[in-house]
Amino acid sequence: MGNMSRSRAYNWYISLVAASCMVLYGYDASVFNAVQGSKNWVAYFDHPNTQEIGAINTAYTVGAVFAGWFLGGPLADFAGRRVGMATGSVCVIAATFMQCFAPNLACFIAGRVIIGIGQGLALTAGPIYIGELAPPEIRGKIMSFWQMFYSVGSFIAYWVNFGCSKHKASLGEWDWKMVIIFQLLMPIIILSQVFFIPETPRYLLKNGKIEEARAALRKVRDTEQDVEDEILMIREALEFEKEAISSSYSALWKDPSVRKRLLLAFVLNAGQQITGQGTLNTYSTIIYKKVFTNTDTIALINALNATFAIFFTLNAAWTVDRWGRKFLLIVGAIGMGFCMIVVAAVVTETPTAANGSKSHSVGIAVVFLLFLFAFFYKPSWGATVWIWTSEIFSMYVRAQAVGMASQTQNVANAIVQQFFPTFLENCGFYAFYMFAGINLLLAAFVYFFIPETRNVPLEEVDTLFGGANHVDNGGKMMGIEDSHHANIDGGRVSIGDKFGAEHIQEVRDTSNTKA
Repeated sequence: MGNMSRSRAYNWYISLVAASCMVLYGYDASVFNAVQGSKNWVAYFDHPNTQEIGAINTAYTVGAVFAGWFLGGPLADFAGRRVGMATGSVCVIAATFMQCFAPNLACFIAGRVIIGIGQGLALTAGPIYIGELAPPEIRGKIMSFWQMFYSVGSFIAYWVNFGCSKHKASLGEWDWKMVIIFQLLMPIIILSQVFFIPETPRYLLKNGKIEEARAALRKVRDTEQDVEDEILMIREALEFEKEAISSSYSALWKDPSVRKRLLLAFVLNAGQQITGQGTLNTYSTIIYKKVFTNTDTIALINALNATFAIFFTLNAAWTVDRWGRKFLLIVGAIGMGFCMIVVAAVVTETPTAANGSKSHSVGIAVVFLLFLFAFFYKPSWGATVWIWTSEIFSMYVRAQAVGMASQTQNVANAIVQQFFPTFLENCGFYAFYMFAGINLLLAAFVYFFIPETRNVPLEEVDTLFGGANHVDNGGKMMGIEDSHHANIDGGRVSIGDKFGAEHIQEVRDTSNTKA
């Protein structure tokens, strides 16, 4: 870090602004789990029954899946990645006020739908933005902060809730409203920054804005040669995609290579939620109640778990570009499987007291094992699934495909959350053996089907899935000898003999251009 260049530091800054979208997700995923514990919330909405509680959870999921599948991709492609993040933030702000000052449960549920839509838009645009601006050698490291910011959101939600739960008498109904209103913090920060950071060069070039793309790249690349090489590679890929491939989203099911990637991304993103992580995040309170009797203890464990999760996720920052995506996913799945087997054995094979709780030592063992589970999950299936998903798709389908794949998480999570409470009620901790089996199957799936994407330029990732090399093929179409290297001659750039069907010799004086 000591010799970090100015452009590399700026690259980190803009990436962290985009990664802030994940704080929205982390906060919201935890906030309803936290709020349900408030007697004031339950009384305010006239003691909602289990169906209504389920509807509140489902409303969010429906909004997020709808936006991820049908709105996020088109918005990010049509208006830009920054507009996608900003629109998502505006939805979250509007919905926060709707929930906080809801006159009835229907308005609260409508707010949950709009928050879901906001998440679907922001979570499509954010990872694409980071992936398209980060250089290949640190792309994984920067994207690992994307998942870490989920933990930051969770951390804020649980500690705000813990603080409010300590002052229930003086706060009254604001003991839950405070937790909801705090959700305004991150979208306001995102909106204050997002239009001061550059748009991605891939989006700009796709829309014919060559000089703007150069200006954006100069802020995040060290040399003029780096800038011109990347501009050339993106233009070659775009030229190939325009001439040889359908430019519409139909390629998602027509192109065998893209279809294969989409299916793998669906399995990986659904897998992320059925590792047991989604269940622990939503039902940790119910799970801990089977071991602990004191609700304050449970609130503190949840808050500590969210705190440790931030540090666990940071492990991805130094491992994902060093050892690769595949290694982390396999080790993570095996580690999580081991934790689930042991936690099930510890609880089911030890005696239970008359009041239904376990001994103090069993409680400590369960907390330790579930924290160890998070240690394996966060850098692997937490961070790496997002990294891999955001870097495997060609430019022309990237926004739509990432939106669809990332929302598979919500679909899988909704299904598991629906049946897990019943499963836990009937089978107790034997339910965790199922998660152990799923994790071991996921490790095998990654070993046999998932290719390594570490250090591969985004424009050439198709070759890993049996697709064409968009850079080399585009270079041939443009009549360029070296498809990876732009010739800078005396401050002038030559971009080949032809560009598509037209005869273009593009020359410009780089020495007079502001860096």
